[in-house]
Amino acid sequence: MAISNDDVLHVARLARLRLDDDEVGRMREQLSTILGHVQELSKLDLAGVEPTAHALDVANSVRPDRARPAWPRESVLREAPDPADGGFRVPPTA
Repeated sequence: MAISNDDVLHVARLARLRLDDDEVGRMREQLSTILGHVQELSKLDLAGVEPTAHALDVANSVRPDRARPAWPRESVLREAPDPADGGFRVPPTA
């Protein structure tokens, strides 16, 4: 399945990536190849096949939540590159 340079640039913009012309061409080829593989997979008859998230039976093992004291705000903000008004300053996104 072929995709256009405009499609690649749209996906790059959504991912907030800047691509030069060589990268757009390379990405177009790679994405077209991936979409071709997905198209082939969609031809498989999967009737009766249970959906899975993992090939193996996996069980989550998580620790129980326990309340504990928070870190002191002053010590955390001391390590921040640009604290402001008692919090972290986050640069604006364009």
